[in-house]
Amino acid sequence: MTKCRLPHDHGQQIEQQPEEMPSPDTFQTVADIFKQLGDGSRIRIFWLLCHCEECVINLSALMDMSSPAVSHHLRQLKAAGLITSRRDGKEVYYKAAESDRAQLLHHMIEDLVQIACPSAR
Repeated sequence: MTKCRLPHDHGQQIEQQPEEMPSPDTFQTVADIFKQLGDGSRIRIFWLLCHCEECVINLSALMDMSSPAVSHHLRQLKAAGLITSRRDGKEVYYKAAESDRAQLLHHMIEDLVQIACPSAR
C-alpha cells in the first residue's frame, strides 16, 4: 500500500498506519466470523462443542430446541470452519474444530461471559 497523504494534518503520524493495516478482505473474514456468532443459540452450541463431542439429538435435548433447528446452526458453524463432524454408523458426532480460529473464538466467548456476566459462573 502506498503512503497516504491525508487532507488534514493533526500531527498524529497516522499516515503510516495504512501500511500496517490488514487488507479489507481480512476484515471481511473477521466480520463473517462474528456474523456466525451473532446468534445466542449458535454461540451456546459452539460453546458446548468446545467442551464435548455430541450428536444432534443430544444437542437438541441440551438446547431445548428441535433437531432441525440445531442442524441449521450446525451447518452454519461447519460452513464457517468452526466445527467438524464424524460419522459412526448412522450417528453423526460434532465437535469444535481443532484450529486456531475455533480455539481463539472459544477463549473469546469464555472471556466475554466473564466480563459481561461475572455472576454466570
